[in-house]
Amino acid sequence: MVKKLTKTFVDSIPYPEQGQTFYRDSEIKGFGLRVGATSKVYIAENKVNGKSVRVTIGKHGIYTAEQARSQAREILLKISKGVNPNDEAKEQKARSMTLQNVFQDYLEARKSLKPRTIYDYRRIMGTYLAVWNNKPIAEISKDMIAKRHAELGKTSKAQANLAMRFLRALFIFAAGQYEDSKGQALIPDNPVRRLSQTRAWYRMERRQTVIKPHELAPWFQAVMNLKNDVKGQNRETIRDYLLLVLFTGLRREEAASMTWSNVDLRGKTLKVTDTKNHLDHTLPLSDFLYDLLQQRKDSAVNEYVFQRASGMGRITEQRKQMAKVIEESGVSFTIHDLRRTFMTVAESLDISAYAVKRLVNHKMNNDVTAGYIIADVERLRAPMQKITDYLLKCAAINPATGNI
Repeated sequence: MVKKLTKTFVDSIPYPEQGQTFYRDSEIKGFGLRVGATSKVYIAENKVNGKSVRVTIGKHGIYTAEQARSQAREILLKISKGVNPNDEAKEQKARSMTLQNVFQDYLEARKSLKPRTIYDYRRIMGTYLAVWNNKPIAEISKDMIAKRHAELGKTSKAQANLAMRFLRALFIFAAGQYEDSKGQALIPDNPVRRLSQTRAWYRMERRQTVIKPHELAPWFQAVMNLKNDVKGQNRETIRDYLLLVLFTGLRREEAASMTWSNVDLRGKTLKVTDTKNHLDHTLPLSDFLYDLLQQRKDSAVNEYVFQRASGMGRITEQRKQMAKVIEESGVSFTIHDLRRTFMTVAESLDISAYAVKRLVNHKMNNDVTAGYIIADVERLRAPMQKITDYLLKCAAINPATGNI
């Protein structure tokens, strides 16, 4: 219906039982009223570049008919100049999005993130980037980033780089997430590029530490000396955890979160399903690992291979017992050093590169030949046993008896 929209007329319009009814103003083309089951809302609409654009002005009662008419004139004037007011509002909202807002949207969009990854991201946001959490992301400048990177670098160059790489990811996400009606990014510039343009990233040498062959005997002895007592009832569990990581090359969380449902003692295999590259990883058990897991299975109290002494959940902290091993053996190490040691030993034994990659679950996307090689678990059994025998020999362990 076309009629001049006045307070009297709008008040007289009944609410439809269902759907919506539109009324057009007879004086200003493009000014109208949308009536629903419970509300009457003033609108302005026209075309921008051949595309219909409708802008909500506000509810009748909050706006009078004359106030809405005046607002409609301003909106329609913008539209006549090719400006989409909805894009303006959308852009203004996007530019007011704080870093914390963007981070929350990022987490919602990345549904496959692992709990540990989310924990690490929250730690970065809560420490290194906390000064900007409530700041609109569009207001974070190149100069601010360069200054913050330098400040963080005074304490830890590695953490400074880590924080800025994550911030760069948030800007990339924002550029794709927040667009106008034409598909143009509302936050197109990534100010973290300043660090690349000025070559300000800290140069970090990749850690290459491993437990050397001559260090394995004292390390192994110190690990085996971890015994439960009143003060520490998880020591033997952490002992077995450290041994499993060394003899499998699994990552920290892959080993710590392992459940009995993924251990097949009859088939002598274990499977990791929540891996870094999202590919299930099945390994054969060497004789040493089979015996270790069989003993743990006999005393299992919950679904986790490395359960807490309380019987609730799994182990999450190993540093205290690792410190004991380091102090007693004189061999400094991290959990990832054990993984590197496994890989280094495997390569030193002339095990094929493809077998080594399968054993440590590395992707081979760029290797055409690897795509034609099917390395099932049984083909990995001999290499796995070979690595185990070498480690035991270096640790001065008799493979047949397991004794030093």
